[in-house]
Amino acid sequence: MDPCPFVRLSVCNLALKIPVASKPARSVVHPSSSSSPCFCKIKLKNFLLQTAVVPCILPESQFPDSQIQSHAASFHLNKSDLEKLVAKSLFGGGKLYLQISIYTGRRGSTCGVNSGRLLGKVDVPLDLAGTESRSVLFYNGWIVIGKEAKNSSAQFHLSVKAEPDPRFVFQFDGEPECSPQVFQIQGNIRQPVFTCKFSFRTPGDRNQRSRSLPLEHSSSRGWLSSFGSERERPGKERKGWSITVHDLSGSPVAAASMVTPFVASPGSDRVSRSNPGSWLILRPGDGTWKPWGRLEAWRERGSADGLGYRFELIPDSAATGIVLAESTLSCSKGGKFVIDLGTSVSTNGKSTPVNSTSPACSPRGSGDFGYGLWPYCMYRGFVMSANVEGEGGSKCSKPTVEVSVQHVNCTEDAAAFVALSAAIDLSIDACRLFSQKLRKELCPSQDLLS
Repeated sequence: MDPCPFVRLSVCNLALKIPVASKPARSVVHPSSSSSPCFCKIKLKNFLLQTAVVPCILPESQFPDSQIQSHAASFHLNKSDLEKLVAKSLFGGGKLYLQISIYTGRRGSTCGVNSGRLLGKVDVPLDLAGTESRSVLFYNGWIVIGKEAKNSSAQFHLSVKAEPDPRFVFQFDGEPECSPQVFQIQGNIRQPVFTCKFSFRTPGDRNQRSRSLPLEHSSSRGWLSSFGSERERPGKERKGWSITVHDLSGSPVAAASMVTPFVASPGSDRVSRSNPGSWLILRPGDGTWKPWGRLEAWRERGSADGLGYRFELIPDSAATGIVLAESTLSCSKGGKFVIDLGTSVSTNGKSTPVNSTSPACSPRGSGDFGYGLWPYCMYRGFVMSANVEGEGGSKCSKPTVEVSVQHVNCTEDAAAFVALSAAIDLSIDACRLFSQKLRKELCPSQDLLS
């Protein structure tokens, strides 16, 4: 089946030059140094507002500059989004614009008042017709902002482009713990491609045996001891959950296995960040399961009360994992789990998102920038996303998974992302407060009898 058309609208290469005027002016903010904080707000009709840091550079500096990040923000448009936006520009009586407001000062607010000061606005006209099949550069260069004379006005640099980003779309036919089918979606066509089997693994069942993938005890014990723990723990805990993804012939093609129990921290009824639970995402290879990725999850404290998560790739023969995503989503409302490696930068070996998207490839405990680890990490740009239903949702959780075509070369590739999506969805339940009961599908039979 063909993939679904998507378009990625990217805002890149932001920079700001503010000349030092001989006489201070009210409408121009003069930074004391080239590192003065500036940011911008980026708005596209019917999409959430995004923010990004804008590096300030010296007036005499030439662009590009090594300090400027590549990507600042991205908007992901599916076929329906494209049709609505194109119809607006054709029949709505006006052009479609990407609106960017540039501010000096730090992001955030103090006592309910925005701390940034508006420096200027830029409207970039967009014509998205045909962008699902060809790349279009809408703007690339400097533009004068503010109302001052030309020689004393600030200059803002940006690039705006649209490029095809086709994706495979999968949807669970039910909650992952109910062992559902998984369909591939294209428009109104739904085609079954996988089945899922949820089960409980006991402490003695370390072999993760399968009729098609017999695992040797020593091999299984090796990755369990390296990446998690199956030992009994006192107190409140949730453990042993496992979900296996099979193709339509019944052969297992991916799995997610809870290798570190989700345990309530002492004196509380929540899984803490200091002691997260974890999953291994497994792929078949050489007659056994091989770790492909590791997902850690916990419940954040405070008013946000969100599900914190970190996903790292586990390359073959690599000493450390590569962090591909680290963020938070609402436990009550749910949200979207995203791996997007085109909207952030790495600083001092740590992942630093430009906005609320996922961090770029970055090794844990290494001074290298993430992209220096290639070819260990073969992922670039948008990788995948999965919708996650929250605890307070009235709907049955049926995760929808989008995977970039460039990252799927075989059935096992797609299945690994499906297994990861199941793990993040199940982590909402695993991190539920221990004062709350789980649904019966998530409770071992002995718990139901007690």
